[in-house]
Amino acid sequence: MKIVHFTSAHPRHDIRIFVKECVSLARAGHEVILVVADGQGAEIRQGVHIVDVGPRPDASARRGRLGRMTATTRKVCEAVLALRPDVAHFHDPELIPAGLRLRRAGIRVVYDVHEDVPRQILAKHWIPAAVRPLVSRGFETFENHAVRRFDAIVTSTPHIRDRFTPLNARVVDVCNYPILEELVRDTPWDARRNEVCYLGGISRIRGIGPIISALPHTATRLNLAGPWSEPGLRAQMERLPGWARVNDLGVLDRAGVADVLSRSKVGLVTLFPTPNYVDALPIKLFEYMAAGMPVIASDFPLWREIVTDAGCGLLVNPEDAPAIAAAINRLLGDESMARQMGEAGRQAVLSRYSWSAEAQKLVALYAQLERSVLRAGA
Repeated sequence: MKIVHFTSAHPRHDIRIFVKECVSLARAGHEVILVVADGQGAEIRQGVHIVDVGPRPDASARRGRLGRMTATTRKVCEAVLALRPDVAHFHDPELIPAGLRLRRAGIRVVYDVHEDVPRQILAKHWIPAAVRPLVSRGFETFENHAVRRFDAIVTSTPHIRDRFTPLNARVVDVCNYPILEELVRDTPWDARRNEVCYLGGISRIRGIGPIISALPHTATRLNLAGPWSEPGLRAQMERLPGWARVNDLGVLDRAGVADVLSRSKVGLVTLFPTPNYVDALPIKLFEYMAAGMPVIASDFPLWREIVTDAGCGLLVNPEDAPAIAAAINRLLGDESMARQMGEAGRQAVLSRYSWSAEAQKLVALYAQLERSVLRAGA
């Protein structure tokens, strides 16, 4: 089939969209096109054709965010319409109106739900706190109305899948588990540095404050890699005493990420207990495990089940800097325990949490959609 994935907000080489989903579908024999808005031009990579509709406005400002949600989404939708795919697969909630428009044009549409957006809205710093519940309820009503009209829903977690199952007959969870070939390196423990790492988006609710505050009470350094998602936050963190122990690596490509994972001894995933995070499956958790590192994770019921079952790390209150420091010191002070937990995490990923099984789910969904396209054309 001719499949177009499209996004108005994500980077062209996004791990879930491009590296995992688009490449997996291209390898399965489909013609795959990815429509993005970044101003970097057209590209063909790993069998995927990338179409660029031009740069989107700076989303760090309210006006830029509004421009992306209006002008950019229109340009992306027009590009998809011009391509006339068999299936259009979109990845941003702001593109729901575009998805409905494409469905009315006779194109089969898949909505890829990365986050539980109504719960995510409750923690959006740029929405006034007093109106967040109203915005959340309004969006959930709109989203529930729309998903009934799409041909399939793909979700990043079983929790989100269960929310949509009563609303659409074709819902599948495709979890963000790691690609083992990309990240698993046989790095001897003794070759790793006495460092911890945090990978991914950096924000208050992702726990950066307590992490930095914990560092002066340890003998380690933090390898910090990812984009800062809030204006002024980095400057605030730089004023904390713990910043002197930070290796601020910026945004890394996948080779850079693999390098950080291979040289660090402990991975941190201490997101705050917001409604959107407590039932999430953060990719960084499984990347740390795949790399053979013990993890320090937020003590949420779902995460407790994963970490305790695998025996791969320690659980903490993510808002408690002394508890984070104590967990770091415990792991780095007991080499035998840390090695054992790291290997247990690696084995858990090899047996249960790898991308290969998730890719098979996605390819199977597209086989169903292909049969429906063939029936319609008969």
